[in-house]
Amino acid sequence: MKKQLGLTTKVFIGLVLGALCGLFLYKFVPAGTVRDEFLINGVFKVFGKGFLRAMQMLVVPLVFCSLVCGSMAIGDTKKLGRVGIKTMGFYIVTTALAISIAIGIGKIINPGIGLDMSSIQIAETKVAESKPLADVLLDIIPINPVEALSSGNMLQIIVFAILIGIILATLGKKTELVGKFFEQCNEIMMKMTMIVMKAAPVGVFCLIATTFSTIGWNAFTPMLKYIFAVMLALAVQCLVTYMSMLKGFANLSPRKFLKKFAPVMSFAFSTATSNATIPLSIETLKEKIGVSEKISSFTIPLGATINMDGTAIMQGVAVVFVSQAFGIELGLNAYLTVILTATLASIGTAGVPGVGLITLSMVFNSVGLPVEGIGLIMGIDRILDMTRTAVNITGDAVCTTIVAKQENAFDIEVFEDDFSGELEEAL
Repeated sequence: MKKQLGLTTKVFIGLVLGALCGLFLYKFVPAGTVRDEFLINGVFKVFGKGFLRAMQMLVVPLVFCSLVCGSMAIGDTKKLGRVGIKTMGFYIVTTALAISIAIGIGKIINPGIGLDMSSIQIAETKVAESKPLADVLLDIIPINPVEALSSGNMLQIIVFAILIGIILATLGKKTELVGKFFEQCNEIMMKMTMIVMKAAPVGVFCLIATTFSTIGWNAFTPMLKYIFAVMLALAVQCLVTYMSMLKGFANLSPRKFLKKFAPVMSFAFSTATSNATIPLSIETLKEKIGVSEKISSFTIPLGATINMDGTAIMQGVAVVFVSQAFGIELGLNAYLTVILTATLASIGTAGVPGVGLITLSMVFNSVGLPVEGIGLIMGIDRILDMTRTAVNITGDAVCTTIVAKQENAFDIEVFEDDFSGELEEAL
């Protein structure tokens, strides 16, 4: 039986073939009816933009349902008192830091400079107006939730969904049927996302072919700079942000922690899914690092659902990259909107392939960036996804270790023992 290619491999093949096709058209096919009308503005446009429209179709219902479900789970954290508050606080703060770091590194490296996408036809977009900070914060609160849903005002949708989820969790059995309804709707949207993502290889091929057939070799360097910016931001988040917190709040050795947790990071990198890593993370934290399972059994699954620092980093760099590529100037308040949107949207956006790109289109919409820019990074994003997953689960583990240490649910002898867990593995 032949082994079927995975989605990541198919998307990467679509990326390579699209680039080669685009370069061939750019170099050898003169501008005219066949190249411009039939291919670029015909076949490529229909399938490429059709795929983007399908992703946009999912944004509002997927984000709304997933955030309601995620918030319902978070509503139960009050039963755990300090543990729940500390865990939620850590995850929210690190996500905000992650996207802030990503935007900062993006502005330093400037990955989109030199990539002129102004010749690419885009749908009409409205760049977010520069507003006073007070107005930005007030706009988070929806006056009319129905209008927010119909107009796609993502910050207002996010806030409304989180409030509904928390209230449903507070009411408990009184609203159990309503909660199940949202859970079933979320399952439907996740399934629909998986169906749409099956078309990703074709969509990537058409979008990348359009880019390279229009601007040629000039697309390579900016895309490499984008990859470098994302990887650098991920490294800073993992080695600087997380390890500084581990040392500062738990007074533990970052070097020893990384050495013991490295196998889990490697597994997460190879599988590219946070959910599949949950059992191994809990076991490693208990056997090698000394964290009580009563803490990790709560914080690790919760982190796999809401702690998406790697995705936030991708979104931060992507916003800078696409805004520069299309010549769109974003002000400080626009970047603040990006930080708020990505941080709040991380609640409940489960680690399903493609969801990160769906939420990225939501972030783009919040500041008026063209979703066509997603086509530039979609193919390489699947490769970066493996590194992002390793960073995500490391953040979950660091949070769990800090909380366990502060709650006296931590065995320091296990952590200091360089051979802890090895005897069990040998047996």
